[in-house]
Order: sequence, then structure tokens, then C-alpha cells
Amino acid sequence: MEIPVEKNKEYIVDITDNGFEGEGIAKIQGYTIFIPGAIKGEKCKILILKTTTSHAFGKIIEILEVSKQRINNIDCNTYKRCGGCNLRHINYETTLLFKKQIVQNLVNKNLKIKIEVKDTIGMENPYNYRNKAQYPVGLNKAGKPIIGVYASRTHEIVETEKCMIQNKVAEEIAKYICDLLEKYNITVYNEKKKSGLLRHIVIKVGIKTDEIMCILVINGKQIPKEDKIINELISRFPNIKTIVRNINEKNTNVILGKENITIYGPGFIYDKLGDYIFKISPLSFYQINPIQTEKLYNIALEKSELTGKEIIFDLYCGIGTIGIFMASKAKEVYGIEIIEDAIKDAIENCKINNIKNAKYYVGDTEKVFTQLIEKEKITPDVIIVDPPRKGLDNITIDNIIKIKPKKVIYISCNPATLTRDLQKLEDKYIISEIIPVDMFPFTSHVECVCVLNLR
Repeated sequence: MEIPVEKNKEYIVDITDNGFEGEGIAKIQGYTIFIPGAIKGEKCKILILKTTTSHAFGKIIEILEVSKQRINNIDCNTYKRCGGCNLRHINYETTLLFKKQIVQNLVNKNLKIKIEVKDTIGMENPYNYRNKAQYPVGLNKAGKPIIGVYASRTHEIVETEKCMIQNKVAEEIAKYICDLLEKYNITVYNEKKKSGLLRHIVIKVGIKTDEIMCILVINGKQIPKEDKIINELISRFPNIKTIVRNINEKNTNVILGKENITIYGPGFIYDKLGDYIFKISPLSFYQINPIQTEKLYNIALEKSELTGKEIIFDLYCGIGTIGIFMASKAKEVYGIEIIEDAIKDAIENCKINNIKNAKYYVGDTEKVFTQLIEKEKITPDVIIVDPPRKGLDNITIDNIIKIKPKKVIYISCNPATLTRDLQKLEDKYIISEIIPVDMFPFTSHVECVCVLNLR
């Protein structure tokens, strides 16, 4: 196919759709062009930035016909550069429709039975919802320490003045730590030179308990003037219950190293979901939007239709949150998670909540799952899976098909891998419902609860 556009030339196009990351899609002579920031229904003058044999990338020069769904007074100065809230230019109700359509398109493309996806469950107040902030630390042009976010697809730090999805207190604490770095001459890590001390500031907030954990990620073993920094931090922010020094001396994109040294408080915080209290450690996974997480878990609990007689497998269980939600309505819960600290927290969370019918195992899901069903001869009635973005491995899918639990509740943060996995399961299972839940407002990410019943 001859490419009908040229790099660095301008064209006028109609935006006919939006892609999986919210980008506008236009076509010239059947040739696809992706345009970030454009909305379906708009007419735009664009500049072609890059061409390939199958598609091109462009940027908006001028919007000639503006969508009614566009927000003109955007409340963030840096969203275009950081790439975090890539739907911030679209009104919130429309983003919920957009997320439903993302999932529906994948269902229509990948599944034999074209189930209709439910409406996306949104937030009443879709702002400042994150309970965890991970800030890279850098220097501005004046040499002053700053926090920010990495510019989209780079490691260039974009300084943030006010992030509309981060917890306000977390942002205040991180900025105050930057002031202390300057005050006490603490160096900031330089990724290119691989020198300097402080790499990241990670803040975890218990939304219901107001307890705060502060993690200082360093390229070294010690923090100079550490006692003074601690005293100033807890004096300014008394809700800081613990401060942890995390050692990460590797040349890596991974934020947290494996070694945590508690330098103030107990080394963990608590938060509450529903009627349950959960212990949160530095390395353990905890859903970042607890308001929507409660909705998500209550849907999963309702759709499980438990009678008190069921054996449940909770795969990728994290710190045991959803299994604990289920335990009071089930006979037994078995949780599997690869991160050892998370399993320690899961066991502790059972004690805190007086849950006595849950057991937890550390290890690869596919290996421990196989061990439970083959060596220990445990057969679950219900399986709950909440895998990472890469979805389920083939061994786990084969095990599900082999033991035939009457119900599978698949919680997914990636509709592409969700529908890929459902394709492998749909011959044996009826896909009863797919319910999107907006865990990440104003981003293109969407969480889904999928209910599968054995045929």
C-alpha cells in the first residue's frame, strides 16, 4: 500500500474513533492515523510526525470542529506531557462510556459469544483518589530538588504543581521532603551518571485510617542527617506513622529495592476496606483506589453466590483483601501470591479480622495451584483470579479447565489479556457478565469483574 501522507506535512481529518489509550483515530484513503488528544466526532488540522507501512502518528495543530465532550478549562498544566491522565480533556461521563466501549470492542473481536458489557461503574468524586504516590526525585534548572512524574515514554521528570488524581497530603509530604533535601544538602540520584542518593519518594495513605507510610528510596545504605529529617517530617505531619529507608543500588527501572529498613514507627500502616482492617507493608500490593475497590469486591462477593459451603481459591491474592471479604461466606479460602511480604501481611490480616478459615501460600501461582489440586487433592468450588496485566498463564488456565470449578470470578486490569484468556475458557464456561469498574478515572485504564459459570 502506498502511504498517502508525508511526514512533517499538514492535513485536515475527521476523527472517526478513539483508540485503547484514548488517542483519536482518523483515516486518509484507508490509512490509519493516531492523534493523541483528539476526540471522536472532531475535525482537526494535524501535522504528521511519523509514518510506518501500516499507520502514522500525528499531532493536533488546530481543532476545526470541537466535540461537545471536550473540556476546555483543563485543571492540570502537565497532563499532556506526563501521559498519566490521558483522558483529562474529555468530560468524565464520556470517559465511562469510552471504557465500556474499549472492553466491548475486545469482546466482539475475540469471543464467539458477543456478550454485552455492562455500563462502567464510575466514581461520585473522581479526584485525588490514589492512596499511593511514587515520585521520582530530580533537580530543576536552578538545581533545586523537585518531585514529579516521568514524561510519557521517557525518564525525563516533569515537575508537578498539583496532581488531580494523587492524594493531596501525599503531595504535600513529598514536596516538604524536597525542601529538607535542600536544607540538609542531601544529593539527588542522577540516572545518567548513576550517582546521588535519593531516587524516589513513595507515600502510602490509609484513606479510612489517615495513617501514612513514607518510603525513602536511596542509592546507598544511609541517609545523612536522618534523625533531623525524621523529626521535622513527623513534627510537620503527625499522621506519618512509619518511615522506611528502602535500599535500591541497582541500575534498574524498578522503583523499590528488596531491602527495607524501618527508621521510624512499626514499618507498616493499616487501612480499612468495608468491615475489614488491612495491614500494608512497603512491598505489598494494595489497590490504589480503595473507594472503587470496595465496589469491586462487593460485586465479586455478590456474583460468587456463596452459601457457606464453598472452597475458594484466591489466585494472586496480594495481602488477602478479597479472600478475607469472601471468607465469612465460605467454608475455606486458599490464597496464593508470589511476594513473601504480601503473604505475611495476608496471614496477619486474617488474625486482625479474626478469620480462621483462610490459608496462604507463597510461590508462583501455576506451581502452587498445581500442588494444591494434585498433591493435596483440594478441589475448589469457586476460583477468584486477579492477575497482573499479562493475564493468566496457560498452566493456570489448563488447571481451571481440568478441575472445573462451578464458578470463576476473573478480576482484570487489562481487558486485552482478559478477553484473550476468556477465549480459552468459553468452551467450558458461560461468560455471564463483564462489569467494568473505573478504578483509574481520567486514564485509559479500566478494571473489570467477569463472571464465568461452568457449562
